[in-house]
Amino acid sequence: MTPQHTLKSSIHCTGIGVHSNRRVHMELRPAAPGTGIVFCRVDRPAGSARTIEAVHENVVETRLCTTIGNGSVSVRTIEHLMAAFAGCGVDNAVVALDGEEVPVMDGSAAPFVFLIECAGVVEQCAPRRAIEVLKTVRLGDEERWISVAPAETFSLRCDIDFDHPALGHQSVFFDPLVTSFRTEIARARTFCREADVAGILAAGMGRGGSLENTVVIGDDGPINEEGLRYPDECARHKALDCIGDLYLAGAPLVGYVSCRRSGHGLNHSLLTALLEDPDAWRLIGDEQEATYGEPDREPVAAIA
Repeated sequence: MTPQHTLKSSIHCTGIGVHSNRRVHMELRPAAPGTGIVFCRVDRPAGSARTIEAVHENVVETRLCTTIGNGSVSVRTIEHLMAAFAGCGVDNAVVALDGEEVPVMDGSAAPFVFLIECAGVVEQCAPRRAIEVLKTVRLGDEERWISVAPAETFSLRCDIDFDHPALGHQSVFFDPLVTSFRTEIARARTFCREADVAGILAAGMGRGGSLENTVVIGDDGPINEEGLRYPDECARHKALDCIGDLYLAGAPLVGYVSCRRSGHGLNHSLLTALLEDPDAWRLIGDEQEATYGEPDREPVAAIA
């Protein structure tokens, strides 16, 4: 039996939102078995209306980031933190924020992995369950698509293809059994093309973006003084985003994910299509391996 895990202690950080440009204080807290990942807007009055479970049903927006909401409050740009939880094997945690957006930090998941490692991860007295993919689900077209197929373990292939001299086609394959999330995926930063910056700002997005938290790709390559952390950093970051988005399944996936020119919208649509088809998956990991449905969760009101 593989146990569930949570944080050993609470830990906090402060930063700005890449889209809101607002300063936010965030604290990662331990949580009871079965809680999952829950976001809590502590800048709002106490009560269940300020808490949001990080599950695909609560996704309300996928433009340039993943946003979850409950009808009263929302939290956006959760994908890098969710990827860190997934990569570090954290099943249960409360994310307390005094603002609407997870801080961008350096644009990667590495600062969040560092926080999790500093807090420590501990086993819990409950079995970890996973979502086993039973049949292939594919969405998109010949240009942009994402699929998940049955496999014995989780793995991911991510391809990007830009009509841009400094980007072009890049491909990355991630298998957590043979590749370190911490060293090979977590450090990859968010990116954009220099030509797209004006449009992003005009749309009211990216107001907190800078060369400190975003790789900006000009015609000849990155204009950041640091340059790239990996030759294929952009593809690795797309893989990071995908890992974070797919952790909104509420449990780890057991299947092979492949995508080309995907994004938050397609990632979310894949989860929805998979989990809404009862013949496409089953919950495994304890004595009731054939059980369908979400793991039991601590009442969210108790967290608020």
